[in-house]
Amino acid sequence: MTPAEEPVRARVLCDVQEAAAAGAADGAAGILWKLAEAGRQLDANLVRLAPGARVPAHAEPDLDVLVLVVAGTGELDADPRQPGTPLTPGALVWLPHGATRGIAAGEQGLSYVTVHRRRPGMRIGRRPGA
Repeated sequence: MTPAEEPVRARVLCDVQEAAAAGAADGAAGILWKLAEAGRQLDANLVRLAPGARVPAHAEPDLDVLVLVVAGTGELDADPRQPGTPLTPGALVWLPHGATRGIAAGEQGLSYVTVHRRRPGMRIGRRPGA
């Protein structure tokens, strides 16, 4: 059976707690793991922010994102007029498209999984209306 003929099947892809712990022990930051399966409809990443690092406040116009905190602590900055919302392991956060959001890591750093609809690939061609 060729890879293209193999049946689609459910399987465990990653132990995010183990990967987050290894990343923290190594002092790693950035993407520690990402979903890369062919034919997927979702994108998912395990991200680690170093202690004190932050993802600046921004708005994602097109995609809702789920964030699951797996290790460390931090804050969600969703409204500049309000104090940040504490993030601890187990927190599941919905970031609706269009909403402003930023994330700041605490003293031990912050590891979290993001999941969202896969963005379509770039295509070469004319822009609509061009």
